[in-house]
Amino acid sequence: MKGIPGITLRGIEALPVEVEVEITGGLFAISIVGMPDVAVRESKERVRAALRSLGLNLKGRISVNLAPADIPKEGALLDLPIALGMIVSMGALKDCPRALYMGELALDGRLRRVRGAVPAAILARKMNIPLYVPSGNAEEVALVKGVEAYCADSLAELIMQLTGEEQPRPLPPSFIPELSSNADTDFADIKGQAQAKRAAEIAAAGHHNLLLVGSPGTGKTMIANAIAGILPPLTDDELLETLLVRSTLGIETKPTRKRPFRVVHFTASTVSVCGGGKNLRPGEVSLAHRGVLFLDEYTEFERKLTESLRAPIEDGRITVSRSVGSVTYPSRVLLVLAANPCACGYYGDVMHECKCSAYEIERYRRKLSGPIMDRIDLQVHVLRLTPEELLSLNTSNNETSESIRERVIKARKIQQERWHEYGLTCNAEIPEKLVREKIILSDELRAYLAKMAEKFNLSGRGLSRILKVSRTIADLAGEENITKKHLAESLMYRQNK
Repeated sequence: MKGIPGITLRGIEALPVEVEVEITGGLFAISIVGMPDVAVRESKERVRAALRSLGLNLKGRISVNLAPADIPKEGALLDLPIALGMIVSMGALKDCPRALYMGELALDGRLRRVRGAVPAAILARKMNIPLYVPSGNAEEVALVKGVEAYCADSLAELIMQLTGEEQPRPLPPSFIPELSSNADTDFADIKGQAQAKRAAEIAAAGHHNLLLVGSPGTGKTMIANAIAGILPPLTDDELLETLLVRSTLGIETKPTRKRPFRVVHFTASTVSVCGGGKNLRPGEVSLAHRGVLFLDEYTEFERKLTESLRAPIEDGRITVSRSVGSVTYPSRVLLVLAANPCACGYYGDVMHECKCSAYEIERYRRKLSGPIMDRIDLQVHVLRLTPEELLSLNTSNNETSESIRERVIKARKIQQERWHEYGLTCNAEIPEKLVREKIILSDELRAYLAKMAEKFNLSGRGLSRILKVSRTIADLAGEENITKKHLAESLMYRQNK
């Protein structure tokens, strides 16, 4: 018999699998070959019980081959095609239309939601065949444009659809509207800190990495959380990219255009942040793709973890390699770091005396330097406000996140139009070649930048990032050309190293 098409996952990619079933005489036994994992081998018990609920009793020796045989198969994705293959081999179903089938079977024949539905939909569209999924996956599959997809609640319902006893349930294309900001923390609620707020706006507009340094209680975490409310909505392509990662992990969330905001605690392991494990799952840096990855108390993180973030934040992707193979996940994140200025947290504080020695301060500051800091575009000191300043500042006059978000969206649209032909979406993504070719400075500005680079001992990467940030500042101002004031503001955020 011809095989029943199913899928397995390799990172965020769905790979086609042909499920072949042969039933011969002899004592009852079911064997599954083709590099199945434990979940796939256990499917024989789920399938057997589900078929029994339909009045179909398996007999004889049953062989299930998952082709190609040299690709590992994982998860419960193949329950449904294995069941259909057995039904066809038993003669209970004359033929099975060529389509991709995926779903986990309950013992009573219900179809349970599985992970990987979005990659499966993209594969079905590429193969130009229909896709059948459990009803629990219908909402996310409907977001993939150009795919012919159907859903069912149970194996019995699916069989009736395939035999024509019931009409298939097609999934109409879904659309997610652009919603206004629903931020938990509004910039209007943050007193003072004009420089930090401005840096957060620039970071959101150009997707630039941000470092906030300040004593405990100065509002670093509050400012970082408020960034989520001024980020522009996800575009259709970006939404699909984020759905791919979430679908691979099986995270059941309502699809939204709100950008991811992931907070990582300093006790997190390198595998949980960067990805890996036995099944090469994506980590926090990939779940934050096209959004924010926030590392609070940055200096408390293990050096191994922080160094492992160097390549992902520079390249926008991370390759996870283990003995079982390697996969590449997207990791285009806006990295936000928050840290204290010293070990006790009060170096330079106007209200508390620092207890650290000069050696301890220097040792601590080394953690806020080096390769990672060279990749941080905006570095800001968040100063503590005195009680008099806190009492005198009226938040009713503060600008709201909604108004800041409007400027950010406008600036991001300018960038998308400018870099669309290069496949880029924001200034932070500009490669070095385009920085040299497309960001033009006058002779006067070049001389000024060269002087500042020498004064502040800037690296080549640092100069490139200053130009990118200057371009974002000009876009926020709606100006076509970079001027000296844009360069000066960008340089100001590199002097806090």
